[in-house]
Amino acid sequence: MDLQHWLGRATEAIQEWADGFGPYQPHASLAVDDERFAAAFHEFTGRLGDNYPFFHPRYAGQMLKPPHPAAVVGYLTAMLINPNNHALDGGPATARMEREVVAQLAAMFGYDTHLGHLTTSGTIANLEALFVARELHPGQGVAHSADAHYTHGRMCHVLGMRGHPVPTDERGRMRLDALEDILRGGEVGTVVLTTGTTGLGAVDPVHQALDLRERYGVRLHVDAAYGGFFTLLAGADGPEGIPAEPWRAVARCDSVVIDPHKHGLQPYGCGAVLFRDPEVGRFYLHDSPYTYFTSSELHLGEISLECSRAGAAAAALWLTFQLLPPTTAGLGRVLAAGRRAALRWSDLITASEVLELYQRPELDIVSYFPRVEPATLSGVDTASARVLADGMDSADPVFLSTLRADREAFTARHPKLTADADGARILRSVLMKPESEHHVEHVHSRVEQLARTQSRGSSPARLLRSQ
Repeated sequence: MDLQHWLGRATEAIQEWADGFGPYQPHASLAVDDERFAAAFHEFTGRLGDNYPFFHPRYAGQMLKPPHPAAVVGYLTAMLINPNNHALDGGPATARMEREVVAQLAAMFGYDTHLGHLTTSGTIANLEALFVARELHPGQGVAHSADAHYTHGRMCHVLGMRGHPVPTDERGRMRLDALEDILRGGEVGTVVLTTGTTGLGAVDPVHQALDLRERYGVRLHVDAAYGGFFTLLAGADGPEGIPAEPWRAVARCDSVVIDPHKHGLQPYGCGAVLFRDPEVGRFYLHDSPYTYFTSSELHLGEISLECSRAGAAAAALWLTFQLLPPTTAGLGRVLAAGRRAALRWSDLITASEVLELYQRPELDIVSYFPRVEPATLSGVDTASARVLADGMDSADPVFLSTLRADREAFTARHPKLTADADGARILRSVLMKPESEHHVEHVHSRVEQLARTQSRGSSPARLLRSQ
């Protein structure tokens, strides 16, 4: 795609549409001449330079990457109209697009029936799912993995519900025996299962939790904000294929959340919440006499806690899905490249003399740490922090992130380390750009070089050097 060409066509297309309504005189209060704008734009673009290169495969840090050019063009084109998808009166065309993309997401998860909509984030999507859960199970709390996103504890506080963190196993997955111990107390009405924790990419055993729902009458909500699109690789052939059972079981859960602004190639913010039972829409019922008046059809604002929402977000996702649909042969190819990159890097780390794998990746997050001598948590923490900082401050930079693992989690995976601290930072990389597949050897080589380099000044542990 020639992005510059299609951005120009975007402005032309909207101008052609606008001209059909006849001429009018723009108000003088909005006028800005090119000279003044040029000065402001120069400062603006200069300030945007204070960013990490999220677009480049040498950036292997957080869950960040630019949107697909199709999403950019779709968003900008619709933004020039600026529809509001709260009501059909505010965005009839983009509301229809939203319904279509939500139906595609529901089909991807295997929902036969659904009610759902886009949100501004996974946080708001999870808030809505827990809000409905509270209405269905009043007075009862929410159980979620101790490694789940912190939003669940926060939203429980917002909604006045008690959160029950559940211990995880040596792979970072919810322990169902510990969950059942909590469920026996009768205080939990909803269980949140995570398919792709944001720290390690761990996938909770959704398929095995279904029996507990039947036994204890709880509601099952799946937080797939980060990992949801990996359902496209469930049971796939090749190294990128992942176990199908947890993903197929999502279709039998009560609600699910996904963030297209992560693996769906969208700009921020674009999340989504889906409910298997459309009848939960009754909990959203409200009246807005000045809003819902041009159509007797269901307005998206009638099934959402949010009011104003950018119709441009729906337009961007709709246009992207026309080209890269949420299918194995469409968007699945993009995720497969990142998955293969993560597996390749984990193999390189396993063979390395200076790096050690924290745990094998389940999706596209790679976790690892520098080998140190003596092998202590404090030494690993210092070495990881040094590699992170030195990687960004070099002529050949590499951009990583860190994750703090507590003592119990670390020693469960690496019992030979001396636990002389409460925990340690490890290095963490999210390979969500498909270009990482062709760049992972270089990134690995740079991280190895950084791990071999002695720190400036004193250190409680010495980095091991290859012989």
